[in-house]
Amino acid sequence: MRIWQVECRKRTRHPIELGGLVAKAGVVDLTGDDRAMIYGALLWTADKLKSEQGEHARALWTAKGRPAFEND
Repeated sequence: MRIWQVECRKRTRHPIELGGLVAKAGVVDLTGDDRAMIYGALLWTADKLKSEQGEHARALWTAKGRPAFEND
């Protein structure tokens, strides 16, 4: 396999894994697969992370996500 093919697969894998997290969290089902709603929620999340409460949100979300990964 050529180097560019390996790099392309690495770049492709990352967004696929992130999409898997969205599905795994139940967001796809909860929104009825409404892409605009999912994108809006992600934009809201990004705004929250940029805000004064960003560090607090990171801590809360990590505390919730880490055990979920470990229990899965």
